[in-house]
Amino acid sequence: MKLPRRSAAPMGSWLLGTPDEGIRVQRIRVQSLLTVPLVVTNLLGILIVILLISVVVPGPSVLRSEFALLNFVVVPVYVVFALFVGVTWGTRRLVADLRWATEGRTPTEADRKAAFRAPGRLTRMQSTLWALGVLILTPLYGLVDIDVVPKVAFTIAFAGATACSFCYLFSEFALRPVAARALEVGGHRKLRTIGLTGRTVFAWLLGTGMPVVGLMTIAIFSFIRETSATSLAVSILAIGGASLCFGLLLILVSVRATAAPIRSVQQGMARVAEGDLAASVVVYDGTELGALQSGFNRMAEGLREREQIRDLFGRHVGRDVATNALARNPELGGEECDAAVLFVDIIGSTGLTAQRSPSDVVVLLNRFFSVVVEEVDRRGGFVNKFEGDGALAIFGAPVTVDDAAGHALAAARAIRERLAVDVPECEAGIGVAAGRVVAGNVGANERFEYTVIGDPVNEAARLSELAKSESGHLVASGRALDAAGPDERQHWTTTGETTLRGRTEPTLVAVPR
Repeated sequence: MKLPRRSAAPMGSWLLGTPDEGIRVQRIRVQSLLTVPLVVTNLLGILIVILLISVVVPGPSVLRSEFALLNFVVVPVYVVFALFVGVTWGTRRLVADLRWATEGRTPTEADRKAAFRAPGRLTRMQSTLWALGVLILTPLYGLVDIDVVPKVAFTIAFAGATACSFCYLFSEFALRPVAARALEVGGHRKLRTIGLTGRTVFAWLLGTGMPVVGLMTIAIFSFIRETSATSLAVSILAIGGASLCFGLLLILVSVRATAAPIRSVQQGMARVAEGDLAASVVVYDGTELGALQSGFNRMAEGLREREQIRDLFGRHVGRDVATNALARNPELGGEECDAAVLFVDIIGSTGLTAQRSPSDVVVLLNRFFSVVVEEVDRRGGFVNKFEGDGALAIFGAPVTVDDAAGHALAAARAIRERLAVDVPECEAGIGVAAGRVVAGNVGANERFEYTVIGDPVNEAARLSELAKSESGHLVASGRALDAAGPDERQHWTTTGETTLRGRTEPTLVAVPR
């Protein structure tokens, strides 16, 4: 069976690798993608604090000499401590919670829930450290100058919120391989994630809401303490520029996280449209988009099953009959039409079964029927029945063909020639007849089959019996010869009339020249 084909970046980015890579490589990849963005976002938050508190937010300066001990000793020590604790504590806790993924174990339901709560848990850890910074550093600065308390508290909180928001989005991105494994095992049931709405609101709050709150806070500061127009303009321009940059970056990250699952489904649908029903996508998103990915995989699986059933159906009843049945609702009954019938039956089948084991007989019959099916299909007919050691082929129903009798006669000659070469172990009597038949479905409403009924069917069966005693083992009726085109008719000659078993009227018999 053809294996599912996926895109070059099955999880939305080449940074995340592929689901089938080794556990050790995946563990290193996830650890790196968690640690590096965590350090970078926190350093970015510290840079924002420095810029806001020294240049942007109006109020008393904290760069005075009386703040030297805090600025050059206490703050750096806390920053190093927070970075160390945040990186080691945060990542270690995550690795411990996600050990099943790094060890290749099947996750339990608790493991699956922990996988989708991991970005939120890591973000809460970082928020705790930033909140401690506010609670520890603000009073220390207030002991030196009470007037700087609002300024210090606001800047640390603002920068912390920005850093933590990026921390959440980047950690969610880094943990896609883990989410993919969790979803692969347990499906998309009962997952507690923020969802598309929450992700969009989250991006708006951090990209637009926080900057607006910052501008409003600065305006409030200007009422409490008189601020120069230049200082106020600098603050507004700085926060406005920061909101443009960071807001755009935040929106881009959020949009890419939303677009990646949609793009994977789009690529999968393109492959299905090209006929690749083995296509599938990696399900890694815990939001509604993950349900979309799962839905695509279920759809592709249903199409594969449907195609398999169609293929089996065609093998059992014939491709033309299957196509006809799928195109319109099949009903009991039939319709009259002109058709040609070919009946082929092995000579001495009782002796073959007595001399060979059952498995050898099956192998021989399969070789025999392969020749019959190939030659009948090549000339536009279809094998309607396999009857023990014989086969019934029809030309002209259910699909109308020009010169059905000629095709049947040509197929009979080709079968005789190929059996002598490909299956010399057995000989077969072949009879061909043509005329008016009723073609349709026979049986009951719950179970029926397509067949043809009429005198030509019985005549072909009796002719095959007669052929077993003829030298060439192939005879046809005079009516079949008359109905055939001149190109095929020239290969045949009539030998006289005979009354076939079970019939009252004589039949004109024809044999190949």
